[in-house]
Amino acid sequence: MPVKDVKKVVLAYSGGLDTSVIVTWLKNNYGCEIVCFTADLGQEEELDGLEDKAIRTGASKLYIRDLREEFLTDFVYPTMRAGAIYERDYLLGTSMARPLIAKHMVEIAEAEGADAVAHGCTGKGNDQVRFEVSVMALNPRLKTIAPWREWDIRSREDAIAYAQEFDVPITSTLKSIYSRDRNLFHMSHEGGPLENPWNEPEEEMFKLTISPEAAPDEAEYVEIEFEQGTPVAVNGDKLPTVELFVHLNHIAARHGIGRMDMVENRLVGMKSRGVYETPAGTVLRRAHQALESICLDKHTVHYKDILAVKYAELVYNGLWFTRLREALDSFVNVTQENVTGTVRLKLYKGNVTVAGRKSPYSLYREDYASFGEEDVYDQQDAEGFIELFGLPMKVEALLSIMGTGQTRYRRPDYSKFKRD
Repeated sequence: MPVKDVKKVVLAYSGGLDTSVIVTWLKNNYGCEIVCFTADLGQEEELDGLEDKAIRTGASKLYIRDLREEFLTDFVYPTMRAGAIYERDYLLGTSMARPLIAKHMVEIAEAEGADAVAHGCTGKGNDQVRFEVSVMALNPRLKTIAPWREWDIRSREDAIAYAQEFDVPITSTLKSIYSRDRNLFHMSHEGGPLENPWNEPEEEMFKLTISPEAAPDEAEYVEIEFEQGTPVAVNGDKLPTVELFVHLNHIAARHGIGRMDMVENRLVGMKSRGVYETPAGTVLRRAHQALESICLDKHTVHYKDILAVKYAELVYNGLWFTRLREALDSFVNVTQENVTGTVRLKLYKGNVTVAGRKSPYSLYREDYASFGEEDVYDQQDAEGFIELFGLPMKVEALLSIMGTGQTRYRRPDYSKFKRD
């Protein structure tokens, strides 16, 4: 679509340096109307004054939608129930939010009669892919404008210079040397000293969690109740979705829980170092795993762990609006039908320890697991089971002895042993 054909664009707007500059850049280069959209995902004070700032920057209006409950219900909890964790550590806080933002950005574009949508993602990261493939899935007729792939701005300093040249209000965006993303689920930190993976994160960088060293010297116990894999109560109190998560965030944060430092492989190929704070998410992940351990059978657990890697990769790569994700959700939903019960956890100086778990659907039975003889299991059955289980190895070893006089792993004189 030629530049002159863009009459109105909906911009995913945070009010930070990049998106503030983008509003003015779009007016200067596309000559179009700019409608800004901000998703309220739990950024709290970061939303203060955004509408006034967007209008002063040159936008015609700003939409702010409270998407916190939809974020938890439709994105966070399905991902958590799937057990999805990217590259062993990342709980996907940013990745899950992008398709939701894209969904509402497309809705607003359609309502406004816009020709295009725009975002402030750099040309090196994952978010550009997440936004754009989501828009393709939802409304492929919309053009996507990615200024970082078009303009001459190449650094934070360039962006500041552009803002100063065109009187873009950016004072409140220059407080941190870090690039951050915040929502109800987590806060990510990138850039600055973190670009050297040898540097330990500075304590003042963290915003959500207290330092484990400064956390209370007394452990705190918390009980989380689940219904079909979804948390519904904390310490016996059933709470609305958002209220429950906020409450658990506060509990976990004061014990220094949820900090994680990793070097991850971006979708575009390069490595990136990020530090994450995910208080409630870390606690819920551990609790959910503990409950699954007594509610799911062996084969389902093992297969679910295999699919969890694929689910995490799918979410990380921005492929939320795909049939594969829907198919995996169908599998996960079946596995969660009996994941109902309560988990008791001990929180202490950055650590989450499972202290107990119970469920009306538990497959664990003390009388079955004991070493005594019970009707459900005759210990004499083990002999035949072991014989059959080890039969392939036994046959291979016997054939090897017959052919070479030795096995792959041992070289004794087998002639001294009685042959079966």
